[in-house]
This record gives sequence, structure tokens and C-alpha cells, in this order.
Amino acid sequence: MQRIMKILSRILLGLALLALALAALVWAITFHPRGIQEMAVFCDGSAPVLQSGDSIKVLTYNVQYMAGKNYVFYYDLPDDAGPDERPSAEDISATLAEVARVIREEAPDFVLLQEVDDGSKRTDYEDQLARLLELLPDDYACHTSAFYWKAGFVPHPRIMGAIGQKISIISRYRLAGATRYQLPAYSVDPLTDLFSPRRAILQARLPVQGGVDFMLLTTHLEVANRGAGVKQAEIAKLDQVLGDIQAAGNPWLLGGDFNLLAPGGYDLLWEGQREYFRRTSEIEPLFEKYQVFPGLEEVTGDDPTNWFTMFINDPAVPEPDRTVDYLFYSDQLSLQDAFVRSADTLAISDHLPVVATFTLP
Repeated sequence: MQRIMKILSRILLGLALLALALAALVWAITFHPRGIQEMAVFCDGSAPVLQSGDSIKVLTYNVQYMAGKNYVFYYDLPDDAGPDERPSAEDISATLAEVARVIREEAPDFVLLQEVDDGSKRTDYEDQLARLLELLPDDYACHTSAFYWKAGFVPHPRIMGAIGQKISIISRYRLAGATRYQLPAYSVDPLTDLFSPRRAILQARLPVQGGVDFMLLTTHLEVANRGAGVKQAEIAKLDQVLGDIQAAGNPWLLGGDFNLLAPGGYDLLWEGQREYFRRTSEIEPLFEKYQVFPGLEEVTGDDPTNWFTMFINDPAVPEPDRTVDYLFYSDQLSLQDAFVRSADTLAISDHLPVVATFTLP
């Protein structure tokens, strides 16, 4: 009996050690960002400094990890029923070339990007930002990025490999620093959460000669069907960060993919898509408090289709049908011109680029 107990004790100890080793391994290959952390800035010393009163042009674009529009990915349909898991290397290269073409033709001073892969199995472990920068003029001398999904291995049956995805800011002008702010996360269970995205806000600080620092921010919020609770928490966090910037007296601009309909957008959706959204959008507090493009004048005007920014990869939806990408900006900026570039971008990504020109104070 005593011998049996010793054997059982050794087995239990072995199982406990194995469980600890597995837990340590899972922790080691998953992403654990802090609430606020400084990010690396890469900047050529020749990059100019913004001047007070400058006119600045901004482009925000969810590039869908350069996958193109030839696919219906598993997550594009309910219950992960889409047939595709990754784009081909040829489509990635073609999409990178198209994104670079749009940026070169628009020649914005700042490019805000979402869904940029870096180290993902599905995109051959490449740093897509590095590839894109090789296709752009040399005067895009500064950039910074923040990961919001990162794992050495994701045990999802349609992934089964590494994931690395980030938001990025590219700038013609000098960046003096960058900060990552963690957003509230959607929770499934403690294990699944470890392999899930950790969405964030990326803020770049730009010195302004003759004025105070300009804050440029980008984000990519949780997907629409995660429920009102996490979406409201994300909006509250955004409001807090923007409020702190305003209280400090800095001009700012925030662009990105909010995964939220503009007010009034619910009724414009194809009926099969409405189940993913609430009739009263969680983004409305930001619309009420801050200036935004596309704003209420655009999205509730005579032809809101001009301001649609998403063309989902669902074969049942044959054209763009919603506005979910926005540029919010402080009262200190003056909007000169803004538009959604749609005429030649429908085959590049499931999102369309939003472009605007402002005047700094």
C-alpha cells in the first residue's frame, strides 16, 4: 500500500509539473502588453519638423493584411464558414503594390494603417510594413507601430500557426515619441483570451515649431459582433485618452477602423448584416463630443453611399454598404477637404481609404 501511494504521489507530481510547464509555454508564446507603454520610433534624421499653420494631409486605411479581395475568409461568414484561410503570395505582392500606388498618388503627410501583418504564418512571416516602405518615396522617413495580436502559435483550426498583427503610423515629418494604450478586451475564457487580440491605440507625438506638439493616433476596435459591453468600454477609453490630450492643450487627430456604424447606418445595411450591430451605435458619444469625418452631414445626407468605407468579403453583399472608418479631430484643426477614395480601391481591401487635409493651429 505504501509503495502504491508513493507511485501515485510521483504521478501526481509529474502531472503537476507538466501542467506548470504547459502553462509556462502558453504564457511565453502569447502577448501580455502593459496598459501604457512607450513604443519604438524609427526616424531619419533628415525628416522635417512640422510648422505652426502647416497644411497636413492624412490617409487612414485598413489594408486587411494585404490579402486583396479574391477571398472569403473563414471569419467573413458566420460560424467560421468561409472557405479561405490565407491569401496567396502573389496576391499579397499585388495588394502591396496597389496600396503603395494609392499612397504615392495621394501623397499624404501621414498614413494610418490597420491590420498590418508582421510574423504571421498566413502571410509567410513577413514584415508587411517593411515591404510597403520599400515601395514608397524616401521622404516617408519616420514610422512607428504597435502590435495588437501576437502569438507564437494560435491553436485555432483555421490558423494553427503564428500570428502577428499591428497598427502603424508612417510620417513624412519627425516623430518625437510614441505610446501604446491598451483597450478593454473582449473575454471568452482565460485560456482563449491568451490567444486573442489585445486591441490598442497607438499615439505618435510630433513636435511643431512655433506651436505645441501634435498628437496623431490610430486604432482598430473590436469586431462588431462582440456585443455592446466591450464596444462601449473601448469608446470610453478612447474618450479618456482624447480628453487627456485636449486638457493638455495639444491638437490631435485620430483615425482608424472602429468597426462601428455611423449614426443612422443601421437601416442602410443589407438585412442579413444587421444582426451584428445595434440600431443605436456605440460610437454616438464620440460623434456628439468631437469633430469627425465622415460626419453626420455626410452619413445622413442625400447619398450616404459616397461615404461608405467597407466592402465586406461576403458574396451576398455585392458592394460597399457601411461606414466604419473615421477621422476624429480636435477643434484646433481646420478641415479643408475630405473624401473616401472608392473609385479605384474596391479590389484592394475590404476597407476603403479615407483621406483628409487639415490646417494646424
